[in-house]
This record gives sequence, C-alpha cells and structure tokens, in this order.
Amino acid sequence: MSKVIAITGGARGIGLATARALAARGARVAVGDIDETAVKEAGERIGALALRVDVTDRASFAAFLDAVERELGPLDVLVNNAGIMPIGPVTGESDADARRCLDVNVHGVMTGTKLALERMLPRGAGQIVNIASVAGVLPTPGLALYNASKAAVVAFTEATRLEVRDRGVRVGAVLPSFTNTELIAGTRSPRGQRNCEPEDIAAAVLSMIAKPRPQVVVPGRLGAQIRLMGLIPDGVKRAMARRYGLDTLFLDFDRTARQGYDARIRG
Repeated sequence: MSKVIAITGGARGIGLATARALAARGARVAVGDIDETAVKEAGERIGALALRVDVTDRASFAAFLDAVERELGPLDVLVNNAGIMPIGPVTGESDADARRCLDVNVHGVMTGTKLALERMLPRGAGQIVNIASVAGVLPTPGLALYNASKAAVVAFTEATRLEVRDRGVRVGAVLPSFTNTELIAGTRSPRGQRNCEPEDIAAAVLSMIAKPRPQVVVPGRLGAQIRLMGLIPDGVKRAMARRYGLDTLFLDFDRTARQGYDARIRG
C-alpha cells in the first residue's frame, strides 16, 4: 500500500493501532494529536510523520494537512479518529463538557472532512473514513452526550457520502463497539460480551480503505442486530438492556479509575 494517509487522534488507542497497521503495510502515514509529546513518541515507534493538531481549530487542522502533503505527497486518505467520551447522568454533564465533546467529536470531523474534500475533489480521487461508534445508533443511559455526538457523525458521514459519491471521493464510517482504550476506563463490559481491541478497529479501517463502503460495524455480528433494533418494541429493548447491564453501565462506574482520562479530555 503506497497511499498517503493522515490519522487524527493518532497518539494512542484506535488511532495508533490503525497507524501502526497501515505503516506495516507500506503506507506513508502521518499521525496527528493534540498531545504533542505523546504523538511524537508514537511517530518514532511506528516510523510515521508525527504532528500536533487541534481538530477543533480549523487553522491547526489545515496546517496539519498542509504539512502532510508537503512531507509525504497528496493526501489519499484522511481518518477522522480523534474523539472524547464523557460519561455519567445527563443532568451531571456540564455545559463545558457538552461543548468540548461536540467540538471534538462533531465539529472536528466536519472540519477535517471539508478540508480533505477541498484537496480531493479537484483531483477526483480520495477517501475519508470517519470513526463513529455503535453509540451513534444505540442510545444508552449515561452516554447521552456521546450518543448525540456520534449520531451526528453517522448522519454527517452518510449525507456527505451521498453528496460526493459520483465525484471520485469515497466517504464512510466505522462504528466500533466497546473497545479496550482509555475511553472506557472505570467501566465494566456488557454481560457476556468480549470487548474489541484497537487492532480489531484498525483492521476494519484497513478493510474499508481496501474496499470502500458506506459503513462497517465492529464486531460485524452487531450489524444485523442494529438493523433489527428499529423493529423491536421498547419493552423488549428495556429487558435486553437490563439483561446485558447496559441500563447502568455508564451510570455506575469507578470514578477514581476514570480520573486520569477525565482530566486529560477536559485539559
């Protein structure tokens, strides 16, 4: 794979796993992250161009993509991965948390998509992969803010895909379920479910780059279940949520174990 690929939120978790997998396959990879120290260390470990980027700042995002194209060549793929996940009761979420979450998760994706399209559409080629979440299609108590942000990413991605699909640029979304990253610090897994690993999501991104399609759910078996949810009565949904512990998963969690992550995303 000789593509030039830029990944936001590339210092850790899904972004880093994706960058590592792409670099191992010969892609020219650039990782961007607001944590400059962490992203530089990540870049050194995997042999990727590493740059600081604040996805909530259009000028910073534009400078990131400019540097990628200057150092590596025309951008073939942008992976909008940067995201944060505040959790807890909806009445306990501060206005500052809400603004920050939407700025990073929604406006960051929108800004990156528009900046990439400005480069790709004139060439009639390119691809944008937005990391959404199963949370964007399955609302869960204690996750209202994150649910809202990822639902916006799902809708924005699909509308953009439809708009540009006949102009040579492919746009799609990857929807991970519970993944072992800092985002789920202090929480427990749904009963009977094995969490995904960042490498599982990286594999889905690589699959989408190789074979573009509108949406990929990880793990794949959840895709059919999600499509059926609209047909299931509310009472049955509530019973299922109780069975798997989803009704309290993000309301009853270890706040101490989550302190480090919460401080970083609010920093």
